[in-house]
Amino acid sequence: MYIYRNPYQPGGLFKMHERCSSCQTKYKMEPSFFYGAMYVSYAVGVAIAVAVFIISSVIIDASLPKTFIIIVLTLVLLLPVIIRLSRNIWINLFVSFHPEASVNQTR
Repeated sequence: MYIYRNPYQPGGLFKMHERCSSCQTKYKMEPSFFYGAMYVSYAVGVAIAVAVFIISSVIIDASLPKTFIIIVLTLVLLLPVIIRLSRNIWINLFVSFHPEASVNQTR
């Protein structure tokens, strides 16, 4: 889906192929299609923040300020992964993948 597999590639976070190599699905359906991924990104970020909060406060037994710093650092470090994951979730809500169709096209 993305030109660079590594989400931490400088300048390559948002660079996508025009079409899928298997099924020829067009990734850029309309100019503002991926704006909805921001809502998914928010949900994914909250889920990660809650998980980090539970891990840092319950398991590690860190204080509240340290827990807050750990959450912020984790979200900043995982930002490229969260962005790509949210885009993948968003496009999968609207485009269904049929593996049998892609197998038939390659034959």
